[in-house]
Amino acid sequence: MYVGRFAPSPTGPLHAGSLVAALASWLDARAHEGRWLVRIEDVDKPRCSPEATHTILAQLHAHGLVPDVPPVLQSERDALYQQALDQLLAAGLAYPCACSRKEIAQVLATQGQGQQRHGELVYPGTCRPENGGLHGREARAWRLHVAACLQRDGLPAGALTHWQDRRLGPQSQRVAEAVGDFVLRRADGLWAYQLAVVVDDAAQGITDVVRGEDLTDNTARQIVLQRALGLPTPRYLHTTLVLGANGEKLSKQNAAEPLPEGGAAQCVANLQAAAVALGLPAVSAASPEAALRQWILPWKMQFG
Repeated sequence: MYVGRFAPSPTGPLHAGSLVAALASWLDARAHEGRWLVRIEDVDKPRCSPEATHTILAQLHAHGLVPDVPPVLQSERDALYQQALDQLLAAGLAYPCACSRKEIAQVLATQGQGQQRHGELVYPGTCRPENGGLHGREARAWRLHVAACLQRDGLPAGALTHWQDRRLGPQSQRVAEAVGDFVLRRADGLWAYQLAVVVDDAAQGITDVVRGEDLTDNTARQIVLQRALGLPTPRYLHTTLVLGANGEKLSKQNAAEPLPEGGAAQCVANLQAAAVALGLPAVSAASPEAALRQWILPWKMQFG
C-alpha cells in the first residue's frame, strides 16, 4: 500500500514553496489511493517551536490537507534514533569524531580542498578507525563510514549510488567523494536530519517520498544509510521549486512571506498558485476540498 508524507520543520509558518511540497505529496498519495502522513521534523530543537507546529497544522487543515493519522513529532523519537546509531556502531559502519569545524577546514585547506559544499565541509576522515580513531580526544559527533557501508555491499569505496527519480529521471552520486562521512549525531547532541529522516521513513512505512528539488542531493546518502541499516528504499519524486525575487529558492531563511491568511477563497487562491507551480490546470472551486479533488486526476495522468 502506498504511504506518503509531508515533513515540515516548525521554524515558522508555511509559505508558498512549502505549500507546493505539501500539495504534491498529498496529491500523489490520493492519486495512488494511499495514505498521507504529516511528520513534524523538529529534531533541531533550538530552531523549532511548538507555536510553529500548531500554526503549520492549522494552515494545512485550512487548505484541506488533513493527514490520515495524527502527526508524528521527531522530538519524541530519540530512542529510535539511538537504536539506529547503536546498530551502525556495532557493525563498524559509524564512528565517533573529535574534530571541530575549524579543524576540518584547516585539514582541507592543507590538502587544497577548502571549498565548501552547500555550506558543509567534506570530512577528510581524520577520526576514522583506520586512521587512528579519536587520537585520545573526546568524541564530539558521530559519523557514517560511507566507504565501509559501500564495501560491505561488495562495492568499491568510491562507487556510484544510483536511483530513479520519478520526475527527474536517472540520478547518481559518488557519496564518498561528493559528501564524505556525514554526521549522524551532532556535536551539540542533536540528531542529524539524515539519520532521523531515514529512520522515520522506515518506521512509518513510507513507500514514496515527494519533496522539493532542493533535497535531491540528499537522496544518495540516505540510500547508503538505508542499506547500512537494512531498511527499504522508498521511491522518490522531487518537485519543482518556487523561487523568490532574487532567483533563489523560496524559504524561511530567504525571508519567505507566510501564506496569505483568509477564508476559503484565499485558501483556494493559495492552492491555485501552488498547483500552477506544479504544472496543474486552473480550476474553479468554492472550497479547498473541491479544488483538491479536481487535481487528483491530472496529477495521476502525469505521475501515476
